[in-house]
Amino acid sequence: MLKNNKNMKIAIGGDHASPDLKEFIIGYLQKEGYEVGDFGTNSSESVDYPDFGHKVARSIYYKYSDLGIVICGSGNGINMSVNKWPNLRSALCWNPEIAELARQHNDANILALPARFVSLAEGLDIVKSFLNTEFEGGRHQKRVDKITP
Repeated sequence: MLKNNKNMKIAIGGDHASPDLKEFIIGYLQKEGYEVGDFGTNSSESVDYPDFGHKVARSIYYKYSDLGIVICGSGNGINMSVNKWPNLRSALCWNPEIAELARQHNDANILALPARFVSLAEGLDIVKSFLNTEFEGGRHQKRVDKITP
């Protein structure tokens, strides 16, 4: 069971490389009691990743969702897109340890996944690590405060 799932809202979206991983993650999150906002896409037909990343970012920026997950082929493009939003910190993670550090040290509020480089099981392990880790604050807070110029 993932912690803090009562009343937590997770926004998720991705491009045409994401549907299988996205649906796998959504199924697990819903089973665990999270409220999930699915911002698409649900097809492997080519689309533009910024369109879906910005929907997730908007949901977090306006506090409709608590955390976000964005997915594209490499994870890079969609990660770059959502990081353009003020006070949003997206971390591209390809293993659970990086996801844990992104939350602990960087207070990441969006997880970016590379769909073409992680299996469904690996992607889910990364999500679990991200959601089960809290920001440590302390010495890390001053660094996070310096991210936005």
